[in-house]
Amino acid sequence: MVAALRSIEGVRYADIITGIHDLIACIEADDMSGVAELVTGRIQGLRGVLKTITCVTAG
Repeated sequence: MVAALRSIEGVRYADIITGIHDLIACIEADDMSGVAELVTGRIQGLRGVLKTITCVTAG
């Protein structure tokens, strides 16, 4: 799964983590529409992805 995430354009990094979540990924897009497309169009479509949580930063 991590390799699949890392291969997606716009994913800056993806790593396996411990705790209640399995993975964390940092993505980058030009605008919120790009974020939505990346998350709903690409990441949520990966086999094995059951749920995503998106936290947005600005800076």
